[in-house]
Amino acid sequence: MREDLADLYVESRVTAPGDAYRRPSCQNFLNRLTTDMRRPGFAMVIGETDRLMGCAFGFPVRGDGSWWFGFDGVLPRGIDQLTVSDRVFAFGDILIRPHPQDRGLARRVQERLLTDHQASLGATLVDQADRATSAALRSWGWLDVGELRRPPGPTTFRALVLPVGERTTARLAGLVTMPGGGGPGGP
Repeated sequence: MREDLADLYVESRVTAPGDAYRRPSCQNFLNRLTTDMRRPGFAMVIGETDRLMGCAFGFPVRGDGSWWFGFDGVLPRGIDQLTVSDRVFAFGDILIRPHPQDRGLARRVQERLLTDHQASLGATLVDQADRATSAALRSWGWLDVGELRRPPGPTTFRALVLPVGERTTARLAGLVTMPGGGGPGGP
């Protein structure tokens, strides 16, 4: 299935003309996938018709909060509480092949992973320069909660979360999202 996932990555990450951001290579994606597959609790959900149409994969965030290492500022209290209670699931990637017939596929693969892991919150990191991915995630209900830097690289990430259910959404009601991909930490 590696080849199908590589094709899906390439098709789902087409760069718009004039977009200065250059997405990581397909090999980089496959290396990240291989690394994530080794994490405890790794899971993947795929959506297919006559071919692979989309997938989402990730792993549970450890309750020690190490996934949030490098967060700029103080992690919002609700997120910290959910992390400690092992209710956060980190998405390594969400890949959806552009297809006008099935716009709800992204929502369904995300919900399936979160439900299967009994998570109250999805979390992901997006390269700050990748405005197209940030915009797509926000259109699917993700909230930008701040900035995060991971050594050893110079890349700055936006930390995004996807609350599940009314109780979780209410806990995170104080989070501010800003247009254009910024969050409490700024654009």
